[in-house]
Amino acid sequence: MKRKIMNRIVKWKNKKDRMPLIIHGARQVGKTYIIDEFGRENYENIIYVNFETNEDIVKDFETRITPNFLIGRMELFFGKKIKKGKTLIFFDEIQACERALTSLKYFCEEAPDYHVIAAGSLLGVTIDRKKSSFPVGKVDMMTLYPMDFEEFLWSLDRESLAKEIRKCYSKNDEMSPAIHSLCLELFKTYLIVGGMPNVIKKYGEDERVIDVSGIKAGILDSYIADMFKYTSRNEATKVIGAYDSIPSQLAKENKKFQYKVVQKGGTATIFGASLAWLESAGVVLKCHKIEHGYMPPRAYRDLSSFKIYMSDIGLLTLKSKVSLHSIMLGETNRFTFMGALVENYVAQVLSTNGFDLHYWTSKDTAEIDFIIQTEDLIIPIEVKAGINTRSRSLNVYKKKYNPKYSIRISAKNFGCENEIKSVPLYAVFCIEE
Repeated sequence: MKRKIMNRIVKWKNKKDRMPLIIHGARQVGKTYIIDEFGRENYENIIYVNFETNEDIVKDFETRITPNFLIGRMELFFGKKIKKGKTLIFFDEIQACERALTSLKYFCEEAPDYHVIAAGSLLGVTIDRKKSSFPVGKVDMMTLYPMDFEEFLWSLDRESLAKEIRKCYSKNDEMSPAIHSLCLELFKTYLIVGGMPNVIKKYGEDERVIDVSGIKAGILDSYIADMFKYTSRNEATKVIGAYDSIPSQLAKENKKFQYKVVQKGGTATIFGASLAWLESAGVVLKCHKIEHGYMPPRAYRDLSSFKIYMSDIGLLTLKSKVSLHSIMLGETNRFTFMGALVENYVAQVLSTNGFDLHYWTSKDTAEIDFIIQTEDLIIPIEVKAGINTRSRSLNVYKKKYNPKYSIRISAKNFGCENEIKSVPLYAVFCIEE
């Protein structure tokens, strides 16, 4: 499957000041696949070390973590010569071996000519830094997210359609009505399928959305298993409770995360650490409330108010047990949860494209779904699931802060009016830093 991160990894390979690379992200977003694909296309051979399954290799790292020692041991173990610049050393599931993570510092300092990539899930919650230190400043870092809608189109051999969407976005040209309708249908399919590579692969076999539920359920089960594996039983119960509450949180008119929705009497003291775990594991996205529309947004965060989204829209669709038929109909007047799904989808795309997630409210009388910062601009983004785009909130914000332009995401076609750029739901991937 074609992934956008591949170009970034190739650039990493060609950097003169290249350091070992860590690619992290939630489980099953495709880290192992993309690194293996990169290695096969760019190197003579790959040394693949999985620290969850190669127990003998783990023992070598417990003995010594200098590059010369490790390279010699890996050559003996795998029976392959490790050549500078021609062999890719791939450390998978690196969170399972703290000493391997620390060894990246010494590969950077003592053996920079060797090409090393590490992949890991749950890096933020599994590393005990009392025993081993994280190689701060000695590694390059990339995050791999679920596949976005553009990558979904690529997987269906619709690259020409993706190019047409980008062209219309850049020129503010209306899409032809027939193609616009097609894109909206494919977008609604994406809401169900989501961006997990194995799920998209299954869908691509015969393009039947009903067939992917089992794979998505397996991914959710693996997340629950991690919650028990990497926390105490008592804490795991809290983490699962917070995670299970997300559909209910998003179904509220006020989507601000409320601890009492998780459990009656719930507080930040009880569930705050659980939310932090979910965020560190990469399975949720946090959107902070800001009190003012000034630069930089981070400086005006209200740390007590935030929204929580799931990191993959397909998993939210399954977890919320919504009617798949209702999604495809897209009747927002009857199916009110469609708005929550669309908002989660936009949060996922903006986060994937590198934006910090913020939203703005004005004394509970107006709310802007997302505020993004691109270079020296603050851009308000309003999200609508249907074609009814009337809202006073954007007018309130514009009157107060006079942004250079605004973005309205909806089921409407491309266009621009009154300094509001209309972006169809299927074109959100075009909004980049």
